[in-house]
Amino acid sequence: MPIKLESDTIGLLLTDVSRLLRGAFDRKVNAMALGITPGEARALMQVAMTEGIKQAEIATRMGIEPMTLSAYLDRLETLGLVGRVPDPADRRAKNVVITDKADPLLSELMAGLRGMMNAYTEGLGDEGRELLRANLRILRDNLRRLDPCLAGKEKTE
Repeated sequence: MPIKLESDTIGLLLTDVSRLLRGAFDRKVNAMALGITPGEARALMQVAMTEGIKQAEIATRMGIEPMTLSAYLDRLETLGLVGRVPDPADRRAKNVVITDKADPLLSELMAGLRGMMNAYTEGLGDEGRELLRANLRILRDNLRRLDPCLAGKEKTE
């Protein structure tokens, strides 16, 4: 008789929740009609959170190919929402920064996403949300520290 795997392991739950949240995020961004795609919205948020890091680092954080990110950033740059500036430590590299023009769009995006997440975390309460955040930070930090493929490759927030 084949082995029946448990579906409520931490890893499988996180994978399932991540998949569901990604779909919800995409639908929310599309419904908000901000003039950018969900992928571009993710890239814009990463630039805002990690301003001044290289494109390759952003692609790694997003789990996408550098060329995919480059297409997102090209469009965001055309819209005047991000800029590429020389990296002071490596003149061949460019760092990505947010522009002032992105502020209203980011504010609207984050307000919409906060509302979405409040609905999805309903029943947890403020303490439960903070506990979930704290535990996910611990898990993320442990992964960054202990996984030999990640160790030292990601800057911490």
